[in-house]
Amino acid sequence: MQKRGNVSSNKHEMLDTFPLSVTVIGGGLAGSEAAWQLAHQGVAVRLHEMRPVRPTDAHHTDKLAELVCSNSFRSAALVAAVGLLKEEMRGLGSLVMAAADAARVPAGQALAVDRHVFAQYITDALAAHPLVEVRREEVQVIPSGPTVIASGPLTSPALSEHLRALFGREYLYFYDAISPVVTADSIDTHVAFRASRYDHGGDDYLNCPLSQAEYYQLVDDILAAEKVPEKAFEQCRYFEGCLPIEEMARRGKDTLAYGPMKPVGLTDPRGGTRPHAVVQLRQDDRAGTLWGLVGFQTKMTYPEQRRIFRTIPGLEKAEFVRLGSLHRNTFIESPRLLRPTLQLRQRDDLFFAGQMIGVEGYLESAAAGWLAGRNAGLQVKGQPLLTPPLTTALGAMIAYVTDPERKDFQPMNVNYGLFPGLPQRLRGREKKQAMADRALSDLASWQAEHGLC
Repeated sequence: MQKRGNVSSNKHEMLDTFPLSVTVIGGGLAGSEAAWQLAHQGVAVRLHEMRPVRPTDAHHTDKLAELVCSNSFRSAALVAAVGLLKEEMRGLGSLVMAAADAARVPAGQALAVDRHVFAQYITDALAAHPLVEVRREEVQVIPSGPTVIASGPLTSPALSEHLRALFGREYLYFYDAISPVVTADSIDTHVAFRASRYDHGGDDYLNCPLSQAEYYQLVDDILAAEKVPEKAFEQCRYFEGCLPIEEMARRGKDTLAYGPMKPVGLTDPRGGTRPHAVVQLRQDDRAGTLWGLVGFQTKMTYPEQRRIFRTIPGLEKAEFVRLGSLHRNTFIESPRLLRPTLQLRQRDDLFFAGQMIGVEGYLESAAAGWLAGRNAGLQVKGQPLLTPPLTTALGAMIAYVTDPERKDFQPMNVNYGLFPGLPQRLRGREKKQAMADRALSDLASWQAEHGLC
């Protein structure tokens, strides 16, 4: 018997006879966005999410679009490509961006959210939509008919095997790591001070300062710590944008001090000096009761994490509500398999979206869901499909993951290095701002041309 959550039988029966319908597999950010865009076009959606019937190693709730790693959507500034992508997604009617804006918490120039408010917003919006039925069940075989697969990097083994058989090749894969979260009242604020680097965003971060001796001792402890053992058949392959701290430390004892622990732009107000290194904490919930260690994703064992992280000045009595962990993230060889419309090259009515296509990051995943959902809706209506302009953040990202000439494909965050060059020679922030201005202008023209609201 299939479990269908709280969907009413009337809604189920009505959607079963609806003339236009699409199946969406996966209730993460990409699947949720795809479902919303389909419903917005007047297409009925059966959104399959296997949680809580089948849990994953990383999720903790049964909410749609649960954020399992950080609560940050990264920079909100237009001079960052991900900041531009946010603005594009707002203009394209993104459900994920609406939820993120509604659940925002202080984070300087970054967009960070209360992860529970964020997931509840999306869960409620989709459950309330008359054209969306959320089915709580595991899909083990790709169904016939129009389908969007957005099952994410934690795709179930059964569906993974079916996809492997379909593609005729093994998946590529890498490992992703989760940072710890502590309670606010367990942080010693006589030691940790509030500040953002160079005062960008005010004092939204807590900073635990370390002397040179304390920093090198922490690095030694991290390197010597007991790690979660790898399985014999697993080849560890990390995404460069989310390296475990022990992997960074292994590359050189000063690597962390030039990475997540860099002290530049920070002055300890009590002594007026710059620490040798800092551990930054970012607010993780709207109430400010939870704080996450920024950039401290790790595969150390839980006892070692508690022991070592409590040696950090200001965290001696830290209470951990979540410890760091490592999980396997799976992605497909999209340049070989997908068209720029996110259709499978060998099947017109099968679309893919989210992290499994090699876009890295919350917003990038949602943006892929936006395009897959829009195009799946157009496909069932018999209308021309969309390919976003290459000069936009959305278009540049999709072009990267679907370029058939690309070799040695690896997941990628959106960045200005993916964009076409400008006619004029500019550098630095001026160049990025010019690219952002061009992108928003071209996006507006593209929206007008295709009647996109």
